[in-house]
Amino acid sequence: MNADFHYYATYCAAILAGYSHEEAQDVSYSDRMVDHCTLTLLSKLKAPAAAATTQMQLELMDSRTGKIGLQNITRIWASFHFLPGNLHAMPKKRCSKGYLQKYRLICKPNGELLAPTVDLAKGKSLQAVGVAMHVLSDTWAHQNFAGTPSLVINNTNNYFYELFENEDGVSEKKINFRHSVSAPDDLDNSVYISSIYSNSENSIMNLGHGRAGHLPDYSFIRYKYLPAWGEYEELIKNNPSDYYCAFTQMVYAMKYLRGETETFEVGRYDSESVEPYREEIMRIITKRQPDSSEDWKALGVKLSGKEPEPFDLERYQSEYTSADKDKKDDTFIGRFILAALSQKSMVTNRIYRSGNKLAGYSIEYREKGFKGMKDFRRLIQSSGGGDKA
Repeated sequence: MNADFHYYATYCAAILAGYSHEEAQDVSYSDRMVDHCTLTLLSKLKAPAAAATTQMQLELMDSRTGKIGLQNITRIWASFHFLPGNLHAMPKKRCSKGYLQKYRLICKPNGELLAPTVDLAKGKSLQAVGVAMHVLSDTWAHQNFAGTPSLVINNTNNYFYELFENEDGVSEKKINFRHSVSAPDDLDNSVYISSIYSNSENSIMNLGHGRAGHLPDYSFIRYKYLPAWGEYEELIKNNPSDYYCAFTQMVYAMKYLRGETETFEVGRYDSESVEPYREEIMRIITKRQPDSSEDWKALGVKLSGKEPEPFDLERYQSEYTSADKDKKDDTFIGRFILAALSQKSMVTNRIYRSGNKLAGYSIEYREKGFKGMKDFRRLIQSSGGGDKA
């Protein structure tokens, strides 16, 4: 999803869920932070490297695509941006073990790891709520792609059309992808920037929706295409509908996290609370523009009566770097790091327990003792003893 949704739309959803202006800002900041917490930033802050929730292009370019490198990439992208929908899914035909493992990492909304993701934030920090909301909303935008490099899963071909609703029904326009390091997407002509084609199965060019560029992150777009894993069956994607579902599901999830409901159930949405603002939200979602921040921000002011502050990556960095070693976990970034480690640990463990080694190994702490990366020791200590390392 675009930064506008991960920040201002999340702020709006948090307000509708009952959070105060200040709380909603912390939640939305943490949501947006997931797209910025790179190894480079963590190194600058002298923070745990394992807390990385994304990777810069230069980091990806420098990544080795051997077994260990691929596991590290998968841990990050499957945990935070392409949450696997069904770790036991079966293709329609027999396939190799390698293909099967990648197929099972395809992202879907309301998948088996969504409830555990939301439950991880229950009773925890606002930063944990923001992390969970990022993962939840990305399941809607990033569905049908996998958070692991794979040509046979994530590639696209020339059959890719943008759909437009008009008085005569629906018209279509062929989408053209091109690679450019500087040119923006050309929305008027349906030309979108994508990663370079590579016939190497494990190339980082085939990570997530890179072959479809930024297109899946636009809320206004409707399109149809043939997914590489889909046996030539046409798939129609309606982002306006999906993004509205994401928004109402965030409101429902955050009401659960605030304690208004006792359980979180997948496939449920708080359409009732959002209904008074449905037309305004749909106008924002369907507006054909690369960035809807100002529109979402205006709605946020309308909902809370206060103006949310712009996102500032450096806002909490000095607090973290100046804190004593034993106090860092109590800072804003420290709480975000704990939430990130918890999410990555849970997803990695679930993938590993399903018999899939693409995200690496996960040790049951209560059975084996601590044998994981030292960065995760603070997670166990902060929770009073956890299950995974």
